[in-house]
Amino acid sequence: MTFELSSSVTLLFDFWDVHGPAGMVLSVVVVLLLTVFYELLKVWRVWLGRSSKLAQPQPQSPYAAPPSCRSDNSSVLDSSPSESSLTPMESHPSTSNTSRNSWLLHGIQTVLHILQVTLGYMLMLCVMSYNTWIFLGVIVGSLLGYFISFPLVGQI
Repeated sequence: MTFELSSSVTLLFDFWDVHGPAGMVLSVVVVLLLTVFYELLKVWRVWLGRSSKLAQPQPQSPYAAPPSCRSDNSSVLDSSPSESSLTPMESHPSTSNTSRNSWLLHGIQTVLHILQVTLGYMLMLCVMSYNTWIFLGVIVGSLLGYFISFPLVGQI
């Protein structure tokens, strides 16, 4: 098979049968938007993964010094922990609530992963139609999606 510059193609399903330039333009726009959505899904999953790590309580040393001992302007003697600051601090995190939120977030990430994989395979099948216009729609959609979502990755 070779790439062709035809304005007629069948994409993914029998009902998505394109005949003519107007249908091809509409199909290229739909494929382009699906590819942009695919790229945004990748960033959304990364954002959810990082926010879940930030939301989890960070393990602290039970012998943590109080904040008053951690200032940058204090002398060495002021910043050294005293006997009273070395007593174990008791904390009672609500494990059931964080566990429930963790499972919910994991479930959401799983659904997004399945959606991303399905969409990726559908876009691959669109490219395998060997239509040059559809192929260019996927490439330009990937370019636009990455261009739009890349600054969002930096803000995460």
